[in-house]
Amino acid sequence: MAAKASEPQEAQARSPEDTERKRQDSIQIVEFVLGKERFAIDLFDVKEVVEYTSITKLPNVPAYIKGIIDLRGEITTIIDLKHRLNITEDSQVAAESSRIVVLDNRITGTKLGILVDDVTSVSTFEAKQVDYTSASVSKEDTAIIGIIKRKVKVKDKEKNELIIWIDIKQLLEGIDTAV
Repeated sequence: MAAKASEPQEAQARSPEDTERKRQDSIQIVEFVLGKERFAIDLFDVKEVVEYTSITKLPNVPAYIKGIIDLRGEITTIIDLKHRLNITEDSQVAAESSRIVVLDNRITGTKLGILVDDVTSVSTFEAKQVDYTSASVSKEDTAIIGIIKRKVKVKDKEKNELIIWIDIKQLLEGIDTAV
């Protein structure tokens, strides 16, 4: 079964007005780690975050589908977000320390979760902390909305920590899910 591909056009493409509105407001995100990098998705795209549980592998599915889990009686397909984003790393994170971010059914059209290394926080940022211009390195359409800059202190020095804000709806658009 395919993920809901018949979304209205306005949900798929950002209009200049939508982009401008996002730049004026504050944003709420769920922040997580993949490999050595920090990522974020819109808080309102998330239903819940659950601890890692045993994932049942399925035969003959795309490589980015990790498998399925039984989440309180409902079969939920798990997407390996590192694989989907082509993130490779030297060290593997123990599966037991990973988290599953269960996505809101309204954006996926099916029971779907993404596997991440860790969920660090739910945060609110002012839109002025987001760099929208550097989000797309290539002219190809990417799922990166913007780069969030957060000031952090490291050994009495202040530096910017970068968080890659991704559009999970666009990233998962058109993928085939297992169930």
